[in-house]
Amino acid sequence: MQQKITGYHLDEEHHWVAELGCGHFQHVRHNPPWTVRPWVITVEGRQQQLGMILICKKCDVAALPDSLG
Repeated sequence: MQQKITGYHLDEEHHWVAELGCGHFQHVRHNPPWTVRPWVITVEGRQQQLGMILICKKCDVAALPDSLG
């Protein structure tokens, strides 16, 4: 299911995680050559991608929302 990015936070290993409008989280790494997302590494880049659509696999399986606990 397609969901918009509404925010970001760092996980315990200091990897960026997108917070989606559905309440789920998804890692957004820049790990070339497998994943190329240079926008992840700057504040400006992340802010520009707010509202970008990602595919949420957790929605596809009706998972409960994640939490920042």
